[in-house]
Formats: sequence, structure tokens, C-alpha cells
Amino acid sequence: MRDTQQSHQNTNSTKAMKPITLLSLLILLPLSTSLCHLRGRPDRNSNLEILHVNSPCSPFRSSSPSWEDDILLMESKDLTRLEYLMSLVAGRSIVPIASGRQIIQSTNYIVRVKVGTPSQTMFMALDSSNDAAWMPCDGCVGCGGPGGFAAGKSSSFKSVGCKASQCAQVPNPTCSGTSCTFNMTYGTSTMSATLSQDTITLAADAISGYTFGCLQKATGTSLPPQGLLGLGRGPLSLLSQTQSLYQSTFSYCLPSYKSLNFSGSLRLGPVAQPKTIKFTPLLRNSRRSSFYYVDLVGIRVGRRVVDIPASALKFDPSTGSGSIFDSGTMFTRLVQPAYNAVRSEVRRRMGNATVSTLGGFDTCYSVPIAVPTITFMFRGMNMSLPQDNFIIHSSSTSISCIAMAASPSDGINNVLNVIANMQQQNHRVLFDVPNSRLGVAREFCT
Repeated sequence: MRDTQQSHQNTNSTKAMKPITLLSLLILLPLSTSLCHLRGRPDRNSNLEILHVNSPCSPFRSSSPSWEDDILLMESKDLTRLEYLMSLVAGRSIVPIASGRQIIQSTNYIVRVKVGTPSQTMFMALDSSNDAAWMPCDGCVGCGGPGGFAAGKSSSFKSVGCKASQCAQVPNPTCSGTSCTFNMTYGTSTMSATLSQDTITLAADAISGYTFGCLQKATGTSLPPQGLLGLGRGPLSLLSQTQSLYQSTFSYCLPSYKSLNFSGSLRLGPVAQPKTIKFTPLLRNSRRSSFYYVDLVGIRVGRRVVDIPASALKFDPSTGSGSIFDSGTMFTRLVQPAYNAVRSEVRRRMGNATVSTLGGFDTCYSVPIAVPTITFMFRGMNMSLPQDNFIIHSSSTSISCIAMAASPSDGINNVLNVIANMQQQNHRVLFDVPNSRLGVAREFCT
């Protein structure tokens, strides 16, 4: 069968308004704690360090006793994040509190930002499928974790008034005196926040009057300790609030787990984005405007394009079906017919080799997996993945698994294909919102 046609899109950079902000990343899996000397390094030349939430340098890291436990933990967090993404597709406003907590914890990258005057260093998680901006504030009941943002010590902090336009853009807004407050419900638990504004500094870029939720109370199970910096397209996202600065353009390159330095970069703004890159159109779902939908038209395993029903890949705003790029999900999830086709071809190529399972991964072997590449075929571009992007190897045994799985098959959960961050590693992924396109280019991220 033929490849989908590849076409080179116009790669002219958009007009620059200021220099790029380059953000360095560190990623998960065993690191020498000697890297933690990087903590406290002053930001300079528009460089800002980003940590994986479980890196040794992160105060939010969790311990895992074995490779298998580590994989199972990440896979289980992926399931709860998928429940959250599907709830957004379905338009539901209530999510179980356990999932709600793990959803934020499952975002993989956190950034240290400076907030207020004088500045206070805070951690915020990056999430390409979310618009929210919030952080725990001092005195928050039930938030847990390190100390929150001390709003009373910032001379530039102010609460957003009830009549402000931003108040209508948060869920369940109410008035507390003259201040806008809002509640978010997760099952029987809630978190309450005051809609606020203050100066937030990303590297050398000071953004005054940035709107965010200042968390005051969390009932039920305490919320994850870090805040959230959404990279979606909604009105309160980072892109929307910094449109004149970064022109709704950013890219990231996530490093391989085998990288010696575990570092990559997030670039904000149109300057210094790659000039040679292939694009696919960004599709818009008005019901879920934050999601970065793309047109996935086929999947190739090795040289064979597998047989997937067109309905499994179809973009349909009315149901939320289609395919998205997501930075917060670890392992790619494909709707059942698409995943079955990929799995069947992998198993066919493996012949009589004994297949085993590990947690949610159902195609594991104790011999080398004989699949050189898997290619996601999008309208206008192909994204070819070498084995490092789709096979996970045990560090202590000979087990290897295909690092993809089927989307949950219940109800609305079976309509969304999620291109996750392991499959994006060592690729520059460019989100060019003004031109409604997403670009991908192979890049060694360290």
C-alpha cells in the first residue's frame, strides 16, 4: 500500500516581535543527584530550567523500587489522565477526585517560574491540553506540598473583580465581597480559588497582570502540590495571555530516556523556530478548543500500512473523536480498531515468539522486537518513530514491550487517539496557532 502523500508546507517564520524564550528540560528515570546542583542557577539569556516532575531535582519526585513498578505507575497515571481528557471531550464537568489529583500529577514537566514583587519561585506543571493557570497560595487548606505563593508579600498582587471579563471565563464563578472566586468539583471533593493577577516571570520575560487561580481550599483529598500552566488555546491559557509577546507560538523537544543529560527545550515565540519542518493542519473543535487536534490518516508498521477503518481515525467535533498531540500523557493510546491493527502486525512479524503482558501493555517479548519503525501518517506529513520511541526495555530483565495501548473501550473513552510524549521524544513539535498548523521534525534534543 502506498504512503500517504507528504507535502512541504510553507515554513516561513512568522514576524518576530521579541527574542525567543528558550527553556531547558530535564526528564524522568535514573539521574545522578549531582545534576541537582543546577537548582538555584540564575535565569539568563532567556533560558529557564524545566524539570521532570519525578526527576531527582524535583521536590515532587516519587520513588519506585523497580523498573516494572515504575512502568506500571506511569501507565496507571496515564489511565486517569485519559479519563480526564475523555471527560472534557464528553463535556462533563465532574471528574472523580482520585483521577483529578492524578491527572495533574501525571503531567510530566514542571517549570520554576517567578511570581510577584519581590519575586517568589514557584513550580508549575506544563500541560498542552489544558488552559488552566493556578497555584496553591499560602494558607491553602488541604493543598499539601511545599509552601504556597505568599500573595500578601507581593506588592503587585491583586484580586480580580466580579465584573471583570475574566470572571466569566472560570468555572462556577461567585463573588466574595468584590473579588471573583470559583470552585472546581472533582466528584465529592472541591477546590476553591480566588481569581487573581500578578507579575509572572518566565526566564527574562516579565508578564504583568497575569491571571491565575490562587487556591484557598481543597476538600477531600489534598490536591497535587504544584500549580498548573496550561499551554492550550483557551482565553486564560499562557498563549492567550501572552499573545502579543509570543504570538501564540511555541515548540518543544523532549529528550530520550537514554539521553546522558536528560535535557531538551521549550521555545516560546516565533523566533528561532525550525525553518525546515513539515506541517499538518491543526483542526479546531469548538467544544474542546484547548485540544490540539490533527488529521491522522494512517499508521505504518515497518513498510506495511496497517488496515484501519476510516471511522477509527475520523475527526468529528460533535463526538470529540479524532487525534490529538498531548504532552501530559506518557504512552500513546489508539482507539481499539487502530490499536488492534498495529498490534496484529507487530505480532505477525514476531512469528512464534512467546508474547507476554506487563500491566496495560499486552505485546511484550523476551527476545528483540523485529519492528524497525512505526510511522504516524498525518495529512501533509509523516512522523516516523525509531524503536526508542515505541519500545520500552527493562533495565534488569530481557523484557521489551510495545509502548502503546488501546484507549479505554467504555462509552466516550473509545473515540480519541492520543499521541503521547514518549512517541514525541527527540522530535521538535511546533505549535503554530496563528497559521493553524502543527509541525514535526526529527531533532536530537540534548
